[in-house]
Amino acid sequence: MIKMIIADDQAIVREGLSLVLGFDDEIEIVLQAKNGQEAVEYLKDNECDIVLMDIKMPVLNGVEATKIIHQEYPNVKILILTTFNDYEYIFQALKNGANGYLLKDTDGKELIADVKKVYNNESIIGSQISNSLVAGLQNNSQQDMIASLTSRELEIARAIADGKSNKEISTMLFLSEGTVKNYVTNIFEKLQLSNRTEVALFMKKYE
Repeated sequence: MIKMIIADDQAIVREGLSLVLGFDDEIEIVLQAKNGQEAVEYLKDNECDIVLMDIKMPVLNGVEATKIIHQEYPNVKILILTTFNDYEYIFQALKNGANGYLLKDTDGKELIADVKKVYNNESIIGSQISNSLVAGLQNNSQQDMIASLTSRELEIARAIADGKSNKEISTMLFLSEGTVKNYVTNIFEKLQLSNRTEVALFMKKYE
């Protein structure tokens, strides 16, 4: 028997999920929690296999509750079920130890199947979530590239984005043109770009 907690601040959602999941003979709902804190408190004295967790809840949200449960009760699986197809929510939940992330438009049969997969140590990421995660990771990679620039390189990259030439940058920053040129070369390498136009577009899009 798979013992489950449903953590969601909306009563109608909790009750609906309990009905859907309760139809399966292998699933037992042991608690309907209004927030992450209630789920954490229950686990102090009771056993549970999976927590079905919403993200935005009062008192203790799903992301923070996931972190606590993963650290204190590592054998408990966590499946996020939410309306938020947002990279930051997805990334933080998975980083904090969630075993899966689904959207609330998932149908009942699929949800039951995914619960059983998570119980059997599989990780579940809905197809829509995968697209958002890939896009977010790509954007995060660009942010890391910008973070790799020194303060001077960042200053020059911003000047390039503003359309300034090496000569204008050298005058503005009291540097020789040769020094500016060296900085620009470093910027090209760190951002994996080949010309000033690409740098300008990159900075406007990702900074």
